[in-house]
Parts: sequence; structure tokens; C-alpha cells
Amino acid sequence: MSYNPYSLEGKTILVTGASSGIGKATAIECSKLGARVVITGRDEARLQQTLSSLEGEGHVVITADLGEDDGIRFLVERVPVLNGIVHAAGISDTVLFQFLKKERLENIFNINFFAPVVLSQLLLKKKLLQKGGSIVFLSSIDGPVTAHIGNSMYSATKGALSAMMQNMSIELASKGIRVNAVLPGMTETPLIHNDDITQEQLNKDMELYPLKRYADPREIAWAIIYLLSDASTFTIGASLVVDGGFTIL
Repeated sequence: MSYNPYSLEGKTILVTGASSGIGKATAIECSKLGARVVITGRDEARLQQTLSSLEGEGHVVITADLGEDDGIRFLVERVPVLNGIVHAAGISDTVLFQFLKKERLENIFNINFFAPVVLSQLLLKKKLLQKGGSIVFLSSIDGPVTAHIGNSMYSATKGALSAMMQNMSIELASKGIRVNAVLPGMTETPLIHNDDITQEQLNKDMELYPLKRYADPREIAWAIIYLLSDASTFTIGASLVVDGGFTIL
């Protein structure tokens, strides 16, 4: 019998935002390590694509819009008892501070901050996360560590999420629940490909990274898996930076 502290055998893991990007990669990698995965997102068709990529059996698909209170309640009413939660759902919105509108700020905070916090709270109230369980927030280096022009709204949500994570980790430690965050640098996901940024700009930005590339979503998923696994049983309140060395330059 092989020894692997990173194994997720016997664990049930909820992954939000599992229809694409880091959430999808995390769901797939968790399944490869033996987890039963509960995937959720707004797009049923793309969730089914993720489901078809999962290894093993017993996985669950729950289509829900976590930007709505009803969507969060719908999800909570249907999830099984969990061993881990990965909050990978999120959006980006680029605008200069002088053109910032309250409605856009409320929207991005609702999805990136309020949704994962409220979902965590409801799951805990319903005792749907077992003792010894793990909550992993997907934060970012942008906000807690770095800043970029036009990214104030996104950065603010991630800074708030990291602060909430640290306080939650202290409060929930006595219940045997670990709370941590992964802070990725730029990662090759659909989130970075939009009308506001050209491929030429992305290529130029990659040159600022010591490895001269962005992360593969799987590389972020592997960091998340560490925090879900028994290898991290003494790790709480950690902000695990996975940025290819960008922030040490």
C-alpha cells in the first residue's frame, strides 16, 4: 500500500466555479486523487463537460447562480456532507477608479466576496462540513500583494477575501476546520482573455515573470489540493502565493 498524504480518497469536495478555469482544473485534479467531487456553476452545459473529464464515480453536478441568495440556498439544500470547499467562482471587471460605478462595485463584491463568505457560513450552520474539513478561498496576488491600474475593484474583493479568511481561520480552528487561501499570479484562464486586454499586452506581461509564462490552471489546483489534503493539517490562516516568483522581483 502506497503512502500519499496528498490523497483525497474518501473525501467529498465542493468546487464552485467548476465550469472553467481554475475551478474546472481543481475539480479534475481532485478526482484524480480519489475525491468525490461536487461541482457547481451557472452554465449547465459546461459543467457537464467538466463532469465528463472527472475520474471515478459518484460525482455530483448542481447548477446554481451563487450571485443570487436563492442560488446559494439552492446549492446548500442539495450538497452532501463535505470534507472540503473550494471557492473558485469569481469575475473580473477592469475600470479606472475615476470611472468606477457603485453598481459595478456591488456586482463584483457580490460574486467575489459575499457569495463565498455567505456560502461558507450556511454550510457550517447546516453542519455540512465535517470536523477536520478544509475551506480554501481563491484569492489573488492582486489586492493583498500587488496593484495594477484599472484593477481596483477586483483587487478590493480579493483583499477583503484574504482578510476574511484570516479571521475565519482563527474562529473555526477550535471546531477543527482549516481555512486558507491560494493567491495565484496570472493564470491561463478565460478570465484574462477579454476585450480590455490584447494578446500582445499579455505576452509583454509574461516577460515580467521569472519563468516567462503564466501558470497553467493545474498548477494552481495542485496548491489548492495541498490545502484540502491531510498534508496541511497544521496549516491555517495561510495565504499561499503561487505566482512563479513574480512578487519577489
